[in-house]
Amino acid sequence: MSTTAPATVPASEEAQREVVDLCAELIRFDTSNPTSDERACADWVVAKLAEAGIASELVESAPGRANVVARIPGADTSRGALLVHGHLDVVPADAAEWRVPPFSGEIRDGYLWGRGAIDMKDTVAVMLATARHFARTGTRPSREIVLAFLADEEAGGKYGAHWLVEHRPELFAGVTEAIGEGGGFSYALDDTRRLYPIENAQRGMAWMELTAAGRAGHGSSPNDENAVTDLAESLTRIGRHTFPVRLIEPVRALLAEAARLQRVDLDLDAEDLDAELAKLGHVADFMQVVLRNSANPTMFTAGYQTNVIPGRATARVDGRFLPGHEQELIDTIDALLLPSVSRQWVNHDIAMETAFDGPLVDAMCAAVRAEDPDGHPVPYCNPGGTDAKAFTKLDIRCFGFKGLKLPHDLDYGRLFHGVDERVPLEGLRFGVRVMARLWQDC
Repeated sequence: MSTTAPATVPASEEAQREVVDLCAELIRFDTSNPTSDERACADWVVAKLAEAGIASELVESAPGRANVVARIPGADTSRGALLVHGHLDVVPADAAEWRVPPFSGEIRDGYLWGRGAIDMKDTVAVMLATARHFARTGTRPSREIVLAFLADEEAGGKYGAHWLVEHRPELFAGVTEAIGEGGGFSYALDDTRRLYPIENAQRGMAWMELTAAGRAGHGSSPNDENAVTDLAESLTRIGRHTFPVRLIEPVRALLAEAARLQRVDLDLDAEDLDAELAKLGHVADFMQVVLRNSANPTMFTAGYQTNVIPGRATARVDGRFLPGHEQELIDTIDALLLPSVSRQWVNHDIAMETAFDGPLVDAMCAAVRAEDPDGHPVPYCNPGGTDAKAFTKLDIRCFGFKGLKLPHDLDYGRLFHGVDERVPLEGLRFGVRVMARLWQDC
């Protein structure tokens, strides 16, 4: 039976106040991955949902590796459910490098500080505050919402999204679309206007281990089969290689919209594309990471004594590929390796892309515009990877959207996994307003 969703009910003042407290409490759980686990934080999430009368299930994939899933009934029972997911784990933080203790949840200068403030306990807090608001007011989302609070995203989701998809797929029965991290934040276009990149694509992951096999020997003797030398040369070739520009549709669409808003005559099919993109100024800098494939050496291990040439050396490379360009990355890496160097996958996961259309996209764009009339939603390719890669295996159409308005002088990208991570308090309140609109109109 289908019913008509009620008119949009704005997020309450209570919801906008409590989202800050919820986020601060979340940050105070040290869920560093791999040095801790998520169980205590997950128990807290279960309790916060239960306070509002929302039942949930806590699922451990291994001792301490905890996930929480809940369902909120929707007004239109004929439509597929929307999955809203966020991860509870964070990357570690060295307190000696921070201006505030990274797990204190301290409020200072209009910001909430701490590890996870933007990746992604801010969004988890918005999810909780919105769910509690709906329960308190008796508001129904336009369709069923499935909430997933996940473990282990920072290490690839082995104990989180991927485990649930493999072992508990029934938890996501009826879900047709999903939103998670990777988009929906503001990016200053000029002094007054902002882009809101909404992720509808992700680069794929191709983390690899390279192994050079050579001839062991004395460090004082000539050796033309030195594993260290061969591996170092291969890594230098990879690290200095520039892949060609490949304009996938979400990137092309964002650049075209930025050009329109800036009244720039932009030819995206020009032979000298770098010169064309330079017309967009800092927007071109923002998009550099998704214009092409990439491969960066990150780790190197060899030897045990200065006067011994080892017979083996290993290294790690972080490879990323655009949708449709995976084979280009693989073929290029293989061509750059010396014959003595072999490779194997450490983490190999898909690239993703979906069309920027449909009622959910319309609702995300409308929610942003309603709360920020100077905001301009655009398609976006996430240069990294998220738990969405797991949910696509269930034929769920995935987007990245959090709804976060940022000060123009905040370098959002540098805060990810960085020192002094923080989120503006008004950005959290903005997120609740946007999420409440989205749930009622999606």
